[in-house]
Amino acid sequence: MHTLTTLSQTLAWLKKEGYTEDFNLNGAYLAGQRSAIQLAPEEFVVDQHFRFEGPTDPADKAVLYAISSARFNLKGTLVNGYGTSSDETADQILRAIREQTT
Repeated sequence: MHTLTTLSQTLAWLKKEGYTEDFNLNGAYLAGQRSAIQLAPEEFVVDQHFRFEGPTDPADKAVLYAISSARFNLKGTLVNGYGTSSDETADQILRAIREQTT
């Protein structure tokens, strides 16, 4: 069970669990910083997600996605804001993920 309370603690825990790639958004793809691989929505799944709010500022919101790709034998994380700080491109990619897993 996940009992970590901060984004940095959860990122460290996921790294120990093998989620070593740091994904960033690159258009309609997730781009790996270490591997230079670009993943389309159909090439990965979200294994877990975690939401965080800043302790002093409720507007400081983030969601952390633990992502894996069987095709590339790769696991990593993507951090995105949510609410008013959400990235529209990330939202589109994540909507595509939800649609393919339901």
